Amino acid sequence: MRIAVISDIHDNLWNLAAAIEHVSAAADALICCGDLCSPFVMDLLARFPRRVDIVFGNNDADLFRITRKSSERVRVHGELFETELDGKKFAVNHFDYLARPMAGSGLYDIVCYGHNHEFSVARVGGTLAINPGPIMGARFPGGRWEDVLPTFVIVETGCGRVEAFGVHGAGGNARTVAPYAFEVREGWPG
Repeated sequence: MRIAVISDIHDNLWNLAAAIEHVSAAADALICCGDLCSPFVMDLLARFPRRVDIVFGNNDADLFRITRKSSERVRVHGELFETELDGKKFAVNHFDYLARPMAGSGLYDIVCYGHNHEFSVARVGGTLAINPGPIMGARFPGGRWEDVLPTFVIVETGCGRVEAFGVHGAGGNARTVAPYAFEVREGWPG
């Protein structure tokens, strides 16, 4: 099974649209690790034709309307989502500081998170810890705005292989998706 993982959208519909278009043909399910920000982002996530599972982040406003836009196929789970997909135990939350003990617990095969806008794929014992990076394309070290490549991943549950992709382009709606090179770290990043 191929699971797409995205995070930290922050209302960037242009980058999200490119990612959704790419994963719609390449993934069996989609996980979003939070920070949609506005309810209208749910409409674009719903374009993914299969199961979508979403957790809230710290920048999700109007939780009432975001939740109202959920459906049987596009589900909002609150701040933590635990599930089994293709025989693998997943934990999904927004925060890196919560993902760290979850990954270290050994209770999960895959832990997905976001929040710090830092792309990372790491093996923590027997757990694969995945931060797909920010779809919005920015991070804020020391409180300053810094542009980064918008990224997302697809993980294959059967073999644990992770493919990463970057969204390229600026201005208007022109965006392309291309593979993003990375190394799987051993141990928790940072």
